Amino acid sequence: MGKNKLAKFADMERFENVFQCTERELCNGVSMTNPIYDLKPGHWHDTYFKNSNPIVLELGCGRGEYTVGLARLFPDKNFIGVDIKGSRMWTGAKDALENNLRNVAFLRTGIEFIDRFFEPGEVSEIWLTFSDPQMKKPTKRLTSTYFLERYRRILKDNGIVHVKTDSNFLFTYTKYMIAANNLPVDYRTEDLYQTELSEEDKAILGIQTYYEQQWLSRGITIKYLKFHLPQEGDLQEPDVEIELDSYRSYNRNKRSGLTTAK
Repeated sequence: MGKNKLAKFADMERFENVFQCTERELCNGVSMTNPIYDLKPGHWHDTYFKNSNPIVLELGCGRGEYTVGLARLFPDKNFIGVDIKGSRMWTGAKDALENNLRNVAFLRTGIEFIDRFFEPGEVSEIWLTFSDPQMKKPTKRLTSTYFLERYRRILKDNGIVHVKTDSNFLFTYTKYMIAANNLPVDYRTEDLYQTELSEEDKAILGIQTYYEQQWLSRGITIKYLKFHLPQEGDLQEPDVEIELDSYRSYNRNKRSGLTTAK
């Protein structure tokens, strides 16, 4: 491990806006670690944010650009970026601290454990920004029933899920998932930056991460979905064949070797 990464991990241990909990700690029944706050699920409002504003999660936040960008736009909401990669998250956490953004926090853990950190109904919205499409393993896709079930354990009833992606595979899979489960859709576009948007939506959706800028420079269109997740009903996986992405996204594992039916 490089010295720079070690320095970032040391910073994360002392950042007051970072909460950390590894898989090993979860298995041992240890709660989130933070240099200042002893925080338990259900107490994000009163212990950390000190307000009753809605909580919004960005799952797989990477460097945290979207989490911090949204926090700047909406001071009346609380934003938590979640990722397992602490050295990436450091960038957003440091930015938020240096700019005194009190409506920002970061949680370092695996997304598969997300329902262990929030009480039912504690979260209002979830953002999935440029998630790995996981073309080989359906249960690893962040819009699969495996994850949607976890989301609705912590979301308010009919809570909102946003999906912003470069991946046609993940976008198409999510469309089929929504259709198979009759989930209410507010917005859907296959080419975000060629779509008419309100000024507010332009500001929200115009936040661009480092990797999004790379994909745009390659001529890859950005897709966006906004849908609601009701508490009632059994979620079903769509039984469909989906064409694979024809490119390898930045900083992702090699694309799936699966083939699609002609």
